[in-house]
Amino acid sequence: MATRDLVSASFLRLPALALALLLPVGPARPAIAGPNLGHASPSSPSKTTVPAPIEREIMAASKGGHHDRAIRLFESLSPGQSPSNHLLEAIFKSYLHLGQPERAFTIYVRLVPAGRPDSPAWLHDLARSFVSSHARDTQEYVRIASFTTLAEAGDQSMVPLLEDGLLDPSILVRARAVEGLSRVGERAKRAGQTVPVTALKRALQDPAPPVRIAALTALGDLGDTKDQATLDVMTQMARAGEGPIHVFALAALAKLGRTGAIEEIVGAATLPEPDVRMAAIGVLGRLKRPSSLPLLAQSVYDPEESVRAFAAGALGEFGDPSAVGALTHALGDDSPRVRSVAAASLGRLGLAHTKPLLRQAARDPVELVRAGAVEGLLRLGDPEAVLLAAELSKHDSPSVRSAVAQALGSAGNRRALPVLEQLLADQQPQPRLAAARAIGKVGDRAGLPILKKALTDNDPAIRITTAGGVLQILSRNARENH
Repeated sequence: MATRDLVSASFLRLPALALALLLPVGPARPAIAGPNLGHASPSSPSKTTVPAPIEREIMAASKGGHHDRAIRLFESLSPGQSPSNHLLEAIFKSYLHLGQPERAFTIYVRLVPAGRPDSPAWLHDLARSFVSSHARDTQEYVRIASFTTLAEAGDQSMVPLLEDGLLDPSILVRARAVEGLSRVGERAKRAGQTVPVTALKRALQDPAPPVRIAALTALGDLGDTKDQATLDVMTQMARAGEGPIHVFALAALAKLGRTGAIEEIVGAATLPEPDVRMAAIGVLGRLKRPSSLPLLAQSVYDPEESVRAFAAGALGEFGDPSAVGALTHALGDDSPRVRSVAAASLGRLGLAHTKPLLRQAARDPVELVRAGAVEGLLRLGDPEAVLLAAELSKHDSPSVRSAVAQALGSAGNRRALPVLEQLLADQQPQPRLAAARAIGKVGDRAGLPILKKALTDNDPAIRITTAGGVLQILSRNARENH
């Protein structure tokens, strides 16, 4: 699978599960590689320092906002001249101002050589630049990677960029921009601040169904009930019966307190169209209403494989221990996809007595199922799961290696870092991209040195995703320190 297609496939993990149903699968093609920057290293010791007048001139240009001039002067220095750390810091900031994070990184490793503690502030600014500088890239798959990372970050300062993303020609970029605005809104709501919903309301009119679905999900999650016009639009969409969209409109209305919406969603879960049933099952898993649990359990017997897989995933998201019977049945499904999702979901229930079932699934003849079992066992704290993951990470198929990385990231176990480090150095882009995301999800500071190596990857999408992992780790550590 090409990096572009892998980035697109990440939409399967969006809260709006039915997005995957509405997006065409593009033809695979090789990833378009960016410049191979190599591994930056500290400069060799020099016998002379930069003459004071030249250093002052460069510093003045940088501080005055003349970053092009500062960089031209800096790059004209002879190899025998050794700049001071103050000068390097100024040039580091100039590269960031000009949206050249790859070059800024070569300066960062001179300022903070291997073995020294990182500067969280500098590293944060560097990682943000890797993400934002590619938001208007000419290649769609690179923009998708950028907005995927922006969506996960939910950074208030990136709102203008996210709003620009709503105008992007790519459906995937626009939907990711909606998700990012939703994440910003959720943080503002928790902080008691004004929730920005204007752009999300405009996205309800987007011509692409996946973008409208993402907007419905976001507005429902944010709970904005003051705008009657928006409620009227949602009600109209719920009545239109246009594929899965009306299901997501009903879900948004249910979150906003409309009585009867849940019953309509339950009814949609029994309709003839598989995509509508999948959408209904997906939102019922998120809504977690006890009355819908029997329907989700029954759906693992659906004649459609995709519906059964969605049901198994929804039961895991629901998280009710009484779902163990239905998931145990799904572990014996004829479809490897269903068995894999069921194994991962069983681990999400957190029931120690299900370990034997998952260990049996870890011996499944299909590698995808074993990867799901690894995730389930890791969630239950099984010490053998990392060993199983290490074995699977050496499989010949890049898809299997990628599935292992995704499983390790979903489980969020620090002991998985050595396996993920190996996958981050994989020869194929698919496992590298999955490993970069997974290390960020693990969130342990020990992952930073691993990710920093991948900031020189020859594929821009992987550099962007790696930077996103850095931001996740820094954000988590900042919260823990407060």
